[in-house]
Amino acid sequence: MSLADHVRTLGRGPGRSRSLTEAEARNAMTLMLGENAAPEAVGALLMLLRMKGETAAEIAGFAAAAQAQIPVLPEVDLDWPSYAAGRTRGLPWFLVSALMVAQSGKRIFLHGWNGTDPTVQQGLQCLGIPICSTPNEAAEALDRGNIAYMPLKDLCPPLMHLLSLRAVLGLRSCVNTVCRMLNPAGAAASVQGVFHPSYRLLQADAAQRLGWRSLSVIKGGGGEFELNPAKAIEAFGLRDGLPWQDITPQRVEETRRLSTGVEEQIKSMRIAFSPSALPRFEREIILGTASLAMNTLDCAECPLQFPDGSPATTALPLTA
Repeated sequence: MSLADHVRTLGRGPGRSRSLTEAEARNAMTLMLGENAAPEAVGALLMLLRMKGETAAEIAGFAAAAQAQIPVLPEVDLDWPSYAAGRTRGLPWFLVSALMVAQSGKRIFLHGWNGTDPTVQQGLQCLGIPICSTPNEAAEALDRGNIAYMPLKDLCPPLMHLLSLRAVLGLRSCVNTVCRMLNPAGAAASVQGVFHPSYRLLQADAAQRLGWRSLSVIKGGGGEFELNPAKAIEAFGLRDGLPWQDITPQRVEETRRLSTGVEEQIKSMRIAFSPSALPRFEREIILGTASLAMNTLDCAECPLQFPDGSPATTALPLTA
């Protein structure tokens, strides 16, 4: 089939158009990632999907096609996407949570793109999480410290091109969701954050279609997988391959903005290595996020430590 065929399927008009099947979506994404894809057809398909709204079958097909374009990566335990580009947020405390999970012995693969917002890249550098450009570099980083980050531009350049079309089209497309569903290393477990609550179930349904075993999706801080400790957070996803839903309880009474000045943010990120200096609000962001990540890995009872090796407690577990 051609991209024109898929555009026709989506755009015939009321009563005649329909969603793509999973197989059609996989074919369409394969074509869009190819060198000869007509930009007009790519834009038409993405915007028709935007107007219609993506289905789980479409997202699963797109994600499977994109994953097939990625080189072989080392085995990991947990997939951790980071694609919250262009939104004001506070410090990327979720990176500290990921580092703590890695220090527990689990292999964590972070990947993403964050637009012109420098906070995630600077947070990675501040915490010493390796930023890798090749599978070999990722393998070495994982063997050394159980954690690695790869930018999408190095992981899958054609998909990065599709994601960057937001600047041309003026609107978010389904590619943002596909990136979160990419799971490039084929981990059995994944944690994901979204901006819009409706995507939590969409991504959970797509993950089940793709045969994933464990997934936690939340409306997270800045669209990342990061719990706000001042709220009870609904989590959706999979456990043992079956639909799952739960609520993480509110951890603190305090409410405040997560964002401060960039220079202050990057300097204060360093206090994560000295948890006794962390305000309670930030400490509970880190602990709540790490706790849900460990739950996703079926390791809710495993002990956690802060980056400096001091013990961390997760006193408020998930509800039964």
